[in-house]
Amino acid sequence: MPENITDQRISLITGGTGKTGSRVAALLAATGHRVRIGSRTAPIPFDWTDRTTWAPALAGVDAVYLAFQPDLAVPGAPDVVRAFTTEAVAAGVRSVVLLSGRGEPEALECEQIVRDSGLAWTIVRCSFFAQNFSEGAFLPDVLAGAVALPNGDVPEPFVHADDIAEVAAAALTDPRHAGELYELTGPRALTFADAVAEIAEAVGREIVFVPVQRAEFVAALSEYQVPDDVISLLDYLFGTILDGRNSATADGVRRALGREPRDFRDYAKETAATGVWTPTA
Repeated sequence: MPENITDQRISLITGGTGKTGSRVAALLAATGHRVRIGSRTAPIPFDWTDRTTWAPALAGVDAVYLAFQPDLAVPGAPDVVRAFTTEAVAAGVRSVVLLSGRGEPEALECEQIVRDSGLAWTIVRCSFFAQNFSEGAFLPDVLAGAVALPNGDVPEPFVHADDIAEVAAAALTDPRHAGELYELTGPRALTFADAVAEIAEAVGREIVFVPVQRAEFVAALSEYQVPDDVISLLDYLFGTILDGRNSATADGVRRALGREPRDFRDYAKETAATGVWTPTA
């Protein structure tokens, strides 16, 4: 996505081709803001694992959307976030919007690092993404007609990635959001089994939920050739975080945007209409 010259301030969107980053970048560009995509394949490459790419990507940047890959919960994330925010300050960056996760002790440590960085900050702390069923590791299962997951009876208030992006874009462009922690969820909690049932209803075909043990879940992800770091993260989430601690809904979308969050049923209907859940064979 080219840098737009309408607004001379540059926003660096790390994870700029991911679920939330791509949406944040599109929203900013559509409203005339200058966007720099932070990804390995961007014109100015950015790679979390190659710190030599950070300074060129941060040059001339005013604000950063910090979406650490693969997740703030992975070992070593706090050290990387601390080093990156230090470099951002040195580069003259003024503000940062951190994508964080609910109930993750490691994410809380990273949030504190951002608070202490000297940058104006906004924290966007999110529940499990609805889009993991359509743009993530669960898509092959949905297409196959059987979603096998552990903890299927634990309620989770799935958040829509568009809501995350709208909050993040607002925080990147409006200083009124500085110093705010927005905890983002959907308007209701439903179990993974309930979520699969709503997807099945939306697509009009049978998709069953299959409860499995963690070991079976990991084995299935490996069979689908899901990357090892994603498998490790999902195993951690289902084994530790998705235990009911995050079942309550929160008011972050309402506080940030003045409206209610999108519902999972609406997500299922709109996604079904795209055909992404329609098997090709």
